[in-house]
Amino acid sequence: MATEIERRYLVSQEPWLRLGRPLVRHACTVRQGFLSTDKERVVRVRVVEDRAMLTIKGLTRGFTKQEFEYAIPLADARQMLDELCLQPLIEKRRYQIEQGGLLWEVDEFFGVNQGLLLAEVELTDAGQKVPLPPWVGREISADPRYFNSSLSINPYSNWRDSTD
Repeated sequence: MATEIERRYLVSQEPWLRLGRPLVRHACTVRQGFLSTDKERVVRVRVVEDRAMLTIKGLTRGFTKQEFEYAIPLADARQMLDELCLQPLIEKRRYQIEQGGLLWEVDEFFGVNQGLLLAEVELTDAGQKVPLPPWVGREISADPRYFNSSLSINPYSNWRDSTD
């Protein structure tokens, strides 16, 4: 069984902008959609540059969930995104940054989720200590509003208080 252990945080805009791009190890464009957003089994189609994946995620328990990911043909993924996935799609730019011995992924959202900046870090153990970089804000790991599957149903632009 595949397991994902992940913690998620809001990104503080000003420190993030001051960070500069030299610390960014890699950046890519991500387009993804959901075939199912049931909280017990999310099914996602994702295109990252010229690669495509189908991912099935189980119910989140604490910081842990089952995750199974498979490469699929790019043309199939694009067709699923356009014709089968729930709308709107999630569009974002993902930055990878190595800091504090961990690989952080920062997502800058576009489209209906414009203005949202999230950071996530995958861990090897649910109890692992996470040294927070200065650009990391409030933890949102347990807040389902920030799950990508939730953002496809209730986009950030629809929130009344987007400063939350």
